[in-house]
Amino acid sequence: MNRIAVSISRGIARVTDAALGPYQTAVIRIGFAATWLLFLLREFRHRQEMYGPDGPWKWDLAQRLVADNHAFTILMWSDSQVWFTTVYTLAVLSALLLLVGWRTRTMSVLFMVGVLSLQNRSIFMGDGGDNVIHLMAIYLVFTRCGQVWSLDARRARFAREAHARGDLPRAGAQDRVGLVLWAALGLLLAAATGAGRLSPGWLAIFWGLWAVQALWWAVGRLARTAEPRILLDVIANAVHNAALLVIMAEACLIYATAGWYKIQGSRWQDGTAVYYPLHLDYFSPWPALSDLLASHGTIVMLVTYGTVAVQVAFPFTLINRRVKNVLLAAMMTEHAVIAVVLGLPFFSLAMIAADAVFLPTSFLRRLGGWAARARGRLFPPGARKLPGQRAQGPRTPEPAEDPHVGFTA
Repeated sequence: MNRIAVSISRGIARVTDAALGPYQTAVIRIGFAATWLLFLLREFRHRQEMYGPDGPWKWDLAQRLVADNHAFTILMWSDSQVWFTTVYTLAVLSALLLLVGWRTRTMSVLFMVGVLSLQNRSIFMGDGGDNVIHLMAIYLVFTRCGQVWSLDARRARFAREAHARGDLPRAGAQDRVGLVLWAALGLLLAAATGAGRLSPGWLAIFWGLWAVQALWWAVGRLARTAEPRILLDVIANAVHNAALLVIMAEACLIYATAGWYKIQGSRWQDGTAVYYPLHLDYFSPWPALSDLLASHGTIVMLVTYGTVAVQVAFPFTLINRRVKNVLLAAMMTEHAVIAVVLGLPFFSLAMIAADAVFLPTSFLRRLGGWAARARGRLFPPGARKLPGQRAQGPRTPEPAEDPHVGFTA
């Protein structure tokens, strides 16, 4: 019984002491924000046809659809062209700011609002990649995805160093930008509530997130002891780790269901399934390349059977790190090939970003080191030296948050 109790206590400590996978969640944040941002920029000239009030999917049809499926979208609050442009701009800006990690708690919520609003306005415009972005945008809200590789982590590190030198008071008192952002969003939320635009469920979610931000700042600013902040950290870590587990389970579920459904198809059973999309004009941006691949029956058969085998086997390889890493590299390579050969770049980027949750931490830290050295060559440390700060070489920030910084990571 003592051994069981010790094991349980260690498991609880493991889940609550720290937000696990800081580098993996940072990659997910960067990957999905970049995918959505690039998609919005590429489709900017087609935005009216896809999501605008004058598109093929008319306003009245969208109203009937939303009334039937009860999907969340602020685009349906008005059929004004100004409102559509505002929401589209919000989606672009929130994706950009989430990508660089500026006020990640707030930007993750605005990113979710932008994704859900555009996709739920015209659900027939999406594909499998859009469904993945849709789900991950919701999960990211509950993660602490700005611990590393973000402007929040950089600002928190500078605040800690300044506080250690005695240059600044408590860092929470300096977060004026966060306070202004929190107050402005509170006013907008109050206006939407007063206008009756939000359902009771979404009202509870948004007001709850807004109140949590206020509580987080108040504890960091006013608490006389460390216990209240420790309690909030424990809760935040538990929520983060639960969301990270859901993201991992979602990725496994996607591959497992895709693989088992393929097994039931006759074209996948006889090894010819890959042949047919190579001859569809919609999936042939490079017809010569598609014809070259389709002309080799052995390659088509190996790719067909290999795809099924990898997708079915991947969830079972998580217990073996080496095998998992090999299949992970194979799946990412396959998605890169799909992006080029079939002309599905955003679907492939979304799947690669989802796969990144399983990347080894050592590899991600090494990748961060390479990026830091490359940045150091392009921008020497002396060029970005701050007042009172010693010039330092580029380094990858550690996954730690400042205990008194509010409205940030």
